[in-house]
Amino acid sequence: MNSTLGIHHVTAIAGDPQANVDFYCGVLGLRLLKKTVNFDDPATYHFYFGVGVGAPGSIITFFPWGAQGLLGRRGVRQVAATSFSIPQSAVGYWSERLQKYNVNLKGPFTRFDEEVLSLNDPDGVELELVASARDPRPLWEGGPAPAAHAIRGFYHVALAEEGYERTAGLLTTTLGFRPLRESGNRFRYETGEGGPGAIVDLLCLPDAPPGRMGVGAVHHVAWRAENEAAQLKLRSELARLGYNVTPVIDRNYFRSIYFREPGQVLFEIATDPPGFTVDEPPEELGRNLKLPPWLEADRQKIEQALPSVNFPKI
Repeated sequence: MNSTLGIHHVTAIAGDPQANVDFYCGVLGLRLLKKTVNFDDPATYHFYFGVGVGAPGSIITFFPWGAQGLLGRRGVRQVAATSFSIPQSAVGYWSERLQKYNVNLKGPFTRFDEEVLSLNDPDGVELELVASARDPRPLWEGGPAPAAHAIRGFYHVALAEEGYERTAGLLTTTLGFRPLRESGNRFRYETGEGGPGAIVDLLCLPDAPPGRMGVGAVHHVAWRAENEAAQLKLRSELARLGYNVTPVIDRNYFRSIYFREPGQVLFEIATDPPGFTVDEPPEELGRNLKLPPWLEADRQKIEQALPSVNFPKI
């Protein structure tokens, strides 16, 4: 059985880059791990936020398209919600903190015996904070939220699907997931060692309209491959099954392949190594604009085209 290890990262589309940084660093208390550009569109920033030095399973990334970017629309064929794991005792803290910053908040409510807070970022990306009693990942002490309440990484992602069976088949027969629980139209699966960071929910929404990519929408979800050998094995199997999977692409901090799952959500398989300290030391993560070697010759032109961003204003 091929197996992914869990969520590697989630990438979404933002509007204003300053508002994006202010929210994820200043409000949610994540660390800006990397300030770089979209390697496929160097006129646009690519921000990576996460915990500590950016362990896979804690990384949310954004392409800020600016104020004129096309607005996305929620619907099927896309990631419906991205949730972060918080300590079980931290629900009250986060309710007060988010209300302090005038964040549109729903909950707490109970799902599968766990308390959930639902919110939206400034661009409308749907997020959740899930209180988990079984998250062994270390707390990060470097953010504005006290370590005892801080986000530990992802809890799960939810995919909006017109029908869930073919996607479930890919998850369980090829990517190493196993059924965990279900309730109504929500079907939960986990992979690897299970638990927070290794969970996906499939939401069966046959009457929902298709989503549209744009500001406020999630672009793709990436699953963890332990190394390049594991990634190539998965790529070979996906190609054998008829998926239109890309060649391996060097993203500098990991290697990636991309394909669309049966419900048309864009999936990525990303390697755990080499990580975010490959081009700057841990204490300097996110401080400077980092470019891959093949874009260094254009640094001056790229820097002039990008808007100025301070970290963070809040």
